[in-house]
Amino acid sequence: MGASWAVLTAELTKIRTVRSTLWTFVLTFLVSVVIGLSLGLAVRGTFDDRTPQERANFDAVYTGFQGLTFSQIILLVFGVLVVSTEYTSGTIRTSLAAVPRRGLFYGAKITVGTLLAAGVALASAFITFFVAQAALGPHSTSFDAPGSARAVWGAALYMTLMCAFAMGAATMLRSSVLALALLVPLFFIVSPILNIIPGVEKAARYLPDQAGAVLMRVVERDDMTTSYGPGTAVLVLVAWTLAAVLGGYAVLRRRDA
Repeated sequence: MGASWAVLTAELTKIRTVRSTLWTFVLTFLVSVVIGLSLGLAVRGTFDDRTPQERANFDAVYTGFQGLTFSQIILLVFGVLVVSTEYTSGTIRTSLAAVPRRGLFYGAKITVGTLLAAGVALASAFITFFVAQAALGPHSTSFDAPGSARAVWGAALYMTLMCAFAMGAATMLRSSVLALALLVPLFFIVSPILNIIPGVEKAARYLPDQAGAVLMRVVERDDMTTSYGPGTAVLVLVAWTLAAVLGGYAVLRRRDA
């Protein structure tokens, strides 16, 4: 227990010494809140121009959370940097020499990074929700409305799990450039393309961003491509995260630093 705590403390210290860590946290929070506020004000000013169908499909919670798509990328960058910084600086050799048990070393890094990401994700999701609803005015919803609390917690869970996913991917690739070259298209390009290809769109429903959208929605739209609920969405995200984290461990265990 003492050794594990020492490794956890060491990982926290290493993360705190990386100058970009604080900026990724601040930017994640600010981007989430500012976009949520902007979208809320924009929708409030144009809501009366919407068609009856658009009003029926209106989701006040998801409207405020659409900015999380962009802030999520910043948190992914944090996850990548937590791992890749040691490879680019060469300190990974020193770290593994100090902690020969690679499972302990890797587990501590994933644990600390995930807990820090969870704190930022929770703050971003909750504050963004209340700011966006205030901006929506008469078209807003409340936290105790059916589905609202679940969506807020779901948004925080989605952001947290995807940060852990990024750490696993970065460990497998051992390069921040390669990891981001994989992750950014996965969230911004791959899913929209696959959703319009016949015969493939059903598989695209289980990509991380699609599952995350399910968690953040309260109102089910008529044109939604996903066909499962929040419970399944959590399982999908956990599966993606476990695959990346376990893959990262397999690579770390077998390769030299």
